[in-house]
Amino acid sequence: MKSVALVTVTRSLAVVALLSLATACQRESVDTRELLAADSGGGTSVQADNRKAFSQPAANLEVNQRAEFFIGNAFFNSPWVVAPASAGARDGLGPLFNARSCDACHNNDGRGRPPEKPGERPVSLVIQFATPTPGDNNQPGADPRYGVNLNPFAIGTIKPEGNVAIEHREIKGKFADGTAYTLLAPQYRFTELAYGELAHDTSFSPRVAPAVIGSGLLEAITEAQILERADPDDRDGDGISGRPNHVWNRLLKRTVIGRFGWKLNQPDIAHQTAAAFSAEIGMSTSLRPDQNCTAVQPECAAAPTGGSPEISDVIFEHIVSYQRMLGVPVRRHLDDKETQRGARLFVEAQCAACHRPTFVTGEINGAPWLSKQTIHPFTDLLLHDMGEQLADGRADFEATASEWRTPPLWGLGLQKTVNDHTRLLHDGRARDINEAILWHGGEAQRAQDAYRNMPQADRSALLRFLESL
Repeated sequence: MKSVALVTVTRSLAVVALLSLATACQRESVDTRELLAADSGGGTSVQADNRKAFSQPAANLEVNQRAEFFIGNAFFNSPWVVAPASAGARDGLGPLFNARSCDACHNNDGRGRPPEKPGERPVSLVIQFATPTPGDNNQPGADPRYGVNLNPFAIGTIKPEGNVAIEHREIKGKFADGTAYTLLAPQYRFTELAYGELAHDTSFSPRVAPAVIGSGLLEAITEAQILERADPDDRDGDGISGRPNHVWNRLLKRTVIGRFGWKLNQPDIAHQTAAAFSAEIGMSTSLRPDQNCTAVQPECAAAPTGGSPEISDVIFEHIVSYQRMLGVPVRRHLDDKETQRGARLFVEAQCAACHRPTFVTGEINGAPWLSKQTIHPFTDLLLHDMGEQLADGRADFEATASEWRTPPLWGLGLQKTVNDHTRLLHDGRARDINEAILWHGGEAQRAQDAYRNMPQADRSALLRFLESL
């Protein structure tokens, strides 16, 4: 009862702040009335602010749905083993892989990070490859020796593909008030390559595992809502031209809009999960039935498998359903005056032009907990050009090298609690929220400029608001 009362008080106090936001909202032509809404995940929202805050079942699940949630949770967290094994339902790991479980990359259903120690092999950071010539259905072409990504681990006597060493170049700058800052630009060098050199025209993209909370809600947003926020030709002249990515749906055998992945390269949770099993755990599913071995890796191709497919359709559906059933933590310190002032600055700096606060989910057959929910993910599920400094050299379907999905911000303020780090952006180069903002370029240059020109007190207020998410 105490927690419910606290949320009620928070909502009441936030009403005053919302009224003061109205003028700013109208001035910026952005609907930001929900900037201080407590229930980011609508009816799925959960009261949790501890290490397991991202791993809670949606608050509006029925009893039988909660049972399904915990079955999926077990498969999501348990390690897969080498075939053949007595635990036949869990065997088939590798032969080449990045991680042994989903949780190894999405620890506590949260964000991954780049390696921190010299010689540490990447687990929750994946190096994805691509060639200039797209593959079937406009998918990124794979390196002929190493496939779609670098696998730093292998089973038995099979050679791991290699490792990556990360060094950093310092970029020094100053805010308008003279306060100095330093950014770290990562530089990558491949080591211990076991199957020869990468093809001369192979490009690569380092990508950390994103948090999986709210995935079901993002999947439930209607396509019409996403497309109505697109402005590929910047007709309104605000310098922001978000656009969808069109990707291949293996089930429907046609092109659809992407919703998941750093470049919106996956259409739904099932495709995202199957791609991760294939490329990063080395296990086949009905969506991706082939082993992840190239022509120069005969030992990989000859290794025992865990069946065909190695992840049964039943287990795969449990894992997908689990992600759809995750709740989203409620917001914190919304009655704080600094948080409320930070919300106004968020609008004035044009942050809300891409990190759109509110969507309403559609009617989802068989998933009433996701249906007709007013949610506040702070994303537009569109691609934006973020400038050359963040470009990765890898096109992905229609996404160019410098285009990235607007990442949802819900749960941002709990990342340190859940994952014990505050690394952000697609490759984890930003050490905190402050640095993530300073890396923004391209369409987000105006927002970055506005932040750099703020006095210290305003920057602190904006960060306080972001930490409330």
